[in-house]
Amino acid sequence: MSTELTIGFLGAGKMATALARGFVRSGLVTAGQVIASDPSEAARASFAKEVGSKTTVSNPEVAKFADVLVLAVKPDQVSGALADVRDHFTGKHCLISIAAGVPLARLEAGLESGARLIRVMPNTPALVGASATAFALGKSALQNDGELAQRLFSAVGQVFQVKEALLDAVTGLSGSGPAYAYLFIEALSDGGVAAGLPRDVATRLAAQTLLGSAKMVLETGLHPGVLKDMVTSPGGTTIEGLHELEKGHVRGTLISAVRAAADKSRKLGQG
Repeated sequence: MSTELTIGFLGAGKMATALARGFVRSGLVTAGQVIASDPSEAARASFAKEVGSKTTVSNPEVAKFADVLVLAVKPDQVSGALADVRDHFTGKHCLISIAAGVPLARLEAGLESGARLIRVMPNTPALVGASATAFALGKSALQNDGELAQRLFSAVGQVFQVKEALLDAVTGLSGSGPAYAYLFIEALSDGGVAAGLPRDVATRLAAQTLLGSAKMVLETGLHPGVLKDMVTSPGGTTIEGLHELEKGHVRGTLISAVRAAADKSRKLGQG
């Protein structure tokens, strides 16, 4: 696979850089099989330094070089990027879009009929190889395209194939979810400081606690409620803390946060 695959990034920002690094580190491609375009000189320089790949200001140059194009621009820049590569997009190409909220129909409208498209929603922990990613295939995408997406994004975390209608829910949960987790870590750290811990110790304890808890869910396969009950002794400290969280409607507030973010994603896609 690595001898045949060429990948071009339309956009060389942090997410594009994280993905490219993951693809190269996994052995799916070499740095010489990757290229990225970006109007920002700083972004190009950072991508080249981190990945070791060629960069350019020209989107058409990327399309001429690569078989797989990763659309990694902001939603309001999608139309311009697609217009740049439209005349160079052929049957050999597959376009993978990580542009948040942009539906497949909009991508299809920007390219020739029959274009092979995949819409992907990764999240920022791709920067440390721990992304939670979901993808949906366009109507002209091949089975091999889906298998390729699975291999590529497995290089930077866990991957799930879903129907496109569910990608807004994915955005609300795992796309926006890291921000919820950071808020939770910050709040736990504040609680530790309030209880007398030094800030640096409190923050590291909070972050490691969430990391370990997440690994327990993923590696044991047990329901989070079962794992919660394993920590909660009768009349103990944990049930007192959980009681306070329930009084503060933390569970319901998190559910509402995911739904609100998912609704916002739908509105952005319509726009």
